[in-house]
Amino acid sequence: MRTNLNNKLNIFQQVRELEGWYAVAFSATLLERMLPNYVLFCEATEFADPAQYRNSLNAIWEWLMVPKAKINFAAQLEKVEEAVPDASDFDMYGVYPAIDMAMSMSATILLIQGEDPQGAVVVSKLSQGGVEAFIEASAEQAVDIQTIKQHPLMQWEIETQQELLILLKESNKSAETCKKLKKLATAEGISNIGIEF
Repeated sequence: MRTNLNNKLNIFQQVRELEGWYAVAFSATLLERMLPNYVLFCEATEFADPAQYRNSLNAIWEWLMVPKAKINFAAQLEKVEEAVPDASDFDMYGVYPAIDMAMSMSATILLIQGEDPQGAVVVSKLSQGGVEAFIEASAEQAVDIQTIKQHPLMQWEIETQQELLILLKESNKSAETCKKLKKLATAEGISNIGIEF
């Protein structure tokens, strides 16, 4: 049991140590895994046009790939924040993963702007927390922390974040690295909570 818990704490500690480009690249990869949750929510409720979030995430990737790219992230942040669902307006579970995605996107943009140096930790925790909440919500009875840790989706989440940290340690800031990260995020064809895209 200790090792699992230590793994989780260890991940947050390692993410905390990421700086600049690497912190943003880590966040963008997790956003790529969370985006389908937001898209599905929007399609199911007609809440907003999910293309806006795709565009904002594309802008983040562009910033990573083309260091001199001129992107107005203040405008992007405004658009992202205009399209955050309010949980009290929806009687469905899907609103929560959508909110996690929205908060993660905001945290990543604030990280790029230098306004939230811990943005990557926020995204890491929201992604893991979203998986935990989904496991609890989809269980037929109350589940304990041990059951959550052993759930395939949680194990996959932890493994993905660890793999991502290793990949970033061994990589340089390049478009090539971004391609590898995107591949890592989309290889399974499902979101962090198992939604197909």
